[in-house]
Amino acid sequence: MSVAVSFRHVDVVFGDNAHEALPLVDQGLSRAEILERTGAVLGARDATLDVPSGGIVVLMGLSGSGKSTLLRCVNGLNKVTRGQLLVEGEHGTVDVASCGQADLRRIRQHRVAMVFQQFALLPWRTVRENVGFGLELRGAPRQEIDDRVAEMLSLVDLDGWGDKYAHELSGGMQQRVGLARAFATDAPILLMDEPFSALDPLIRVRLQDELLDLQERLKKTVIFVSHDLDEAMKLGNRIAIMEGGDIVQFSTPEGVLLNPANDYVADFVANLNPLNVLTARTLMTPLETLAREGDTYLVEDASEWRLMPGDDGLRCARNGESMVLPSSATAGQLFAVSPEISLREAVELHRLTREPLVVMDDGRPIGVLCDTQLFDGILKRIDNGA
Repeated sequence: MSVAVSFRHVDVVFGDNAHEALPLVDQGLSRAEILERTGAVLGARDATLDVPSGGIVVLMGLSGSGKSTLLRCVNGLNKVTRGQLLVEGEHGTVDVASCGQADLRRIRQHRVAMVFQQFALLPWRTVRENVGFGLELRGAPRQEIDDRVAEMLSLVDLDGWGDKYAHELSGGMQQRVGLARAFATDAPILLMDEPFSALDPLIRVRLQDELLDLQERLKKTVIFVSHDLDEAMKLGNRIAIMEGGDIVQFSTPEGVLLNPANDYVADFVANLNPLNVLTARTLMTPLETLAREGDTYLVEDASEWRLMPGDDGLRCARNGESMVLPSSATAGQLFAVSPEISLREAVELHRLTREPLVVMDDGRPIGVLCDTQLFDGILKRIDNGA
């Protein structure tokens, strides 16, 4: 998988004495100690992570943890004090930490777009004019701007609102204008700085769902800042948890939940609901660990069920009767599920079938989900080494 953005030992220190503070940063002194000794403020220390192309990485932590500081380095709004910040450009990789103004301008105009927490719409411009603003700055032809704006307003379900002004829209609609403006430039990398935090909870959840839907279609590379762990777990393919300028854990949502790196992360996830985080792939008992009789696998927790994989597909048997898996969840029957379904979906299907679930990947069985695995998932008793 290609990497769109790579942070390599990035330090960010604010203040006139930033370089005097770097030895203290290397010694591991806290933000408060560095401030007291030098008057400089530590924004981020030794930040190292890769953001895969087409993925969503969430930077999260409490207020002041450094998440927005790192995000704003990607488009040069914050200056990197030391380290490399490599952004995939049109003609090769650009180190934003050391590049010239011309390269930085190209990154901002063509590679990176940003969605802000407070919408940042220009009140004297219409919705249509706000969406096309980035294209205007780029010097795009008028017809291209008009066509692109119409396409983006349709994408975010704002057809017919192009001539309105920001004050005439709800908060959720204003944020969708912000999304449309970011998408309009066709920049492959999208920076989102707590874009939904100012919204009501119901609107927030709806926009999270809309973002995931748009991401499924557009395949942007998204770096998303949040202080909400539920939001991070829902949106992120990988999550960087920050404290005092340090990245204390960078992992998958399941890895953060099941194997917190320290007490700080453990406190974060202590009350997190695992139903929407854990997946069948993590919870399942792998096929190769099941008991066997020849080429037949005995399903755990339900010894009367047997699985018989073959070149022509998978058959199952109970009480000597052989059958294929049904196409829909049916009471009293095994049912095939994707390894990526959530624990919540698995529990709902198990409630319908009252039987184990067979986890299938690419048309072949790779594991089973029975009562034990589902209950362990709910109780967060899984240790998968994530």
